[in-house]
Amino acid sequence: MVAACADLTDSTQMSLFKEAFPARYVEIGIAEQNLVTVGSGLAAQGKIPFVSSYAAFSPGRNWEQIRTTICLNDRPVKIVGSHAGISVGPDGATHQMLEDIALMRVLPNMLVVVPADSVEAEKATLALAKDSRPGYLRLAREATPVFMNTEAPFEIGKAYILRQGSHISLVSTGTMTYQALVAAEKLAKDGIDAEVVHVPTIKPLDSATILSSAQKTKKVITIEEAQINGGLGGAICELLAEHLPTPVKRMGIVDRFGESGSPDELLEHFGLTAKHITFAVHQMVG
Repeated sequence: MVAACADLTDSTQMSLFKEAFPARYVEIGIAEQNLVTVGSGLAAQGKIPFVSSYAAFSPGRNWEQIRTTICLNDRPVKIVGSHAGISVGPDGATHQMLEDIALMRVLPNMLVVVPADSVEAEKATLALAKDSRPGYLRLAREATPVFMNTEAPFEIGKAYILRQGSHISLVSTGTMTYQALVAAEKLAKDGIDAEVVHVPTIKPLDSATILSSAQKTKKVITIEEAQINGGLGGAICELLAEHLPTPVKRMGIVDRFGESGSPDELLEHFGLTAKHITFAVHQMVG
């Protein structure tokens, strides 16, 4: 395993790898296109490269190089997009990458993994390292609740039912799964039994688990800290339209850019808290 970064070692915490394994670390500088092409070259020589930067720059700035040098050649480069979503906070719209899920899941051969917390992020990193395919790992900047069980299984391509329910399916990814679980607790007090389906792998999608939940509840809400067009919401709608037409409400960023503010202010502003999920469920369930 080798690692490379685009002059953001402290921000992405790649500095920890650099200090531990200096001979296996490459500092690329502020050159994200070069970052991924060097990664592809290292993979061609039998290495397992992890390359990291802000998601706004990688894949935001170097998507064509990822497409051509990594995906087209099917190189097992692991692209770590840090500081994704609106919870980046005060840095504002330029640094709040909201389109990366859509950008990466459309690429042939590319895995797309969005862990829920630091526990699952560690499991996802180890799983990606052992996988022979190109992969994208989406990480947040802000400290977020740690709620996943350290003993719980993690497998690329699998979704997990974290709470059984019968009235509606809350299908979420990344840090939004915590909000979905909090909402489900609130809804239970109102007599609404919400099923929480955590989708850490957006590509390949666990079609069987998602279709089974939708068939049981007959209603679906998707929740993501990303653009709903082409993101998790888009992927779920494509799946259900082809195999099991089901009423769906997509919660996330709706065709707009982010704004400056604290992470909590922005989650509230964009309607991505448990309170807003609860309200959406009440509207949908009636």
